Amino acid sequence: MIDSYIPDSDVYDEMFESDGKVRKHYEILSNHFDNYDITTFAKLAKEAKEIFFNKGITFAVYSETMQATERIFPFDLVPRLITSSKWDKLEAGILQRNLAINLFLKDVYNEQRIFNEKVVPRELIESSVNFLKEMKGFVPPGGVYNHINGSDIIRHSDGEYYVLEDNARCPSGVSYVYANRTTLKETFPQLFSANETRQVNDYPSHLLEMLQSVTPEGLDCEPRCVVLTPGVFNSAYYEHAWLAQSMGIELVEGRDLYVESDKVFTRTINGPAQVHVIYRRVDDAFLDPEVFRKDSVLGVKGLMRAYRAGNVNIVNAPGTGVADDKAVYTYMPEIIKFYLGEEAKLKNVPTYRCELDDDYKFVMGNIPKLVIKPVDESGGYGISIGNTLSAEEISEVQKTISANRRKYIAQPIMSLSMAPTFIEETKTIEPRYLDLRTFCLLGKDSSYVLPGGLTRVALKKGNLIVNSSQGGGSKDTWVIK
Repeated sequence: MIDSYIPDSDVYDEMFESDGKVRKHYEILSNHFDNYDITTFAKLAKEAKEIFFNKGITFAVYSETMQATERIFPFDLVPRLITSSKWDKLEAGILQRNLAINLFLKDVYNEQRIFNEKVVPRELIESSVNFLKEMKGFVPPGGVYNHINGSDIIRHSDGEYYVLEDNARCPSGVSYVYANRTTLKETFPQLFSANETRQVNDYPSHLLEMLQSVTPEGLDCEPRCVVLTPGVFNSAYYEHAWLAQSMGIELVEGRDLYVESDKVFTRTINGPAQVHVIYRRVDDAFLDPEVFRKDSVLGVKGLMRAYRAGNVNIVNAPGTGVADDKAVYTYMPEIIKFYLGEEAKLKNVPTYRCELDDDYKFVMGNIPKLVIKPVDESGGYGISIGNTLSAEEISEVQKTISANRRKYIAQPIMSLSMAPTFIEETKTIEPRYLDLRTFCLLGKDSSYVLPGGLTRVALKKGNLIVNSSQGGGSKDTWVIK
């Protein structure tokens, strides 16, 4: 089946060497797939799709009119393999990055040494839409801000890994890691007996342990943790429900909670019960109508009062979005050096900040060679890939940047790695671009990086945007010996 696959010679192929030979750590997988013809494989892909449908493994895509369309999450049966030696280096870099981000967040909301020592400009942070003055002078229970972080990593044509961006607010996608693994095991059980693959099914237990580690001090009872969801119409509702169920804790909406005497309570059939840790999947602006958006019906009135009183913890902390800012991303090597005294273990992609005059001039004259990104959005929204734009579209992008230079950064068009991917429409195996969403947990005294994470694949030919909201799917990701 794989024999018909033709790698793209201009990019790094995860499965094949430049001379066309199968990479050593893919040999068992390649030999196994030799047992299937494309017709049989297409049948297995259809069965996998039915598994996702029957389990309700979905996500929602929003149109320009904000109408949500629920879809089955696309899953490719050809897994992506990473050797343990490569993963160990990646894991060390991911953990280093997240430890530095946590210290950065603690500093910018408290002592602000990094501003005073002129490492990061104060105006860059305080002009961010995600900087919350309500967090100034406050340290959350356990001293952790970015309890759950998702760094997006690509592999360039040089074979090296680069961090594309950080996600410190509410990184999503971990439920699909578990779904991909269980579905692939059902489809090819013998593959896992032939490969020693690091497990991913213990993520919920690590997550619950982390939540319990950052409970407010002085409790004389078992901490009550909950997952706060915006509700069934949210694009990631499947994940919210899966997280709560897999940890054995309550899934709640804002209307299920209330604040009394600066403490948060949930309504249960046995009466009120105090809540100690809220894993929120609600954006900052909607968390507390008493402090943020007055019209929010998704949050809990008085939540920030209870939080600042130290009676409840919020995971991730409000205001962590300043570390997501793609302009702040450009300073990550300096941030790591400042707080940890170490060189960054993972490389950044070169980035131009349009608010800087020299960078702005370069970007405006080189848009066909660049990817333009808004600094404060996620999900692949608002991105413009220069070499796909017409002259008219380039002019529109230039106008958009000029109207709000602080909002945009630009990066060279990096050549993401490719991997063999089954294309349902044509019943063929073809190369498609992919990246890696990693998941790191930081507790009071512990940390955990999920082995492998979520490989996201751009199913449309030539598309560099891998997000599910932009038509992307995912692959199971193995860390093997």
